[in-house]
Amino acid sequence: MALVEVTVVPIGTESSSLSEYVANCQKVLAKETEIEYQLTPMGTIIEGDLDTIFEVVKKLHEVPFQKGAMRVSTSIKIDDRRDKEASMQQKIHSVNNKL
Repeated sequence: MALVEVTVVPIGTESSSLSEYVANCQKVLAKETEIEYQLTPMGTIIEGDLDTIFEVVKKLHEVPFQKGAMRVSTSIKIDDRRDKEASMQQKIHSVNNKL
């Protein structure tokens, strides 16, 4: 299972606020049944099959265009661990155990 951090940024909008775009992306994620996700202050973490996540990221990338943006920059960071099971909760638990 992969963990992917995604940040979708519309460029050249009339406002510096991004919360409306973030909310619309979260609505797209809420409809997805094959992934888990968590909103963070700087992006969203998605957990699931990597091919499925790529399809979801493509949908998220389109959201600002659908809302009138003319340019969008999407960044993704992939953590694809294959030596053992990993999840968002497992990673947090592992760090907390060391505190």
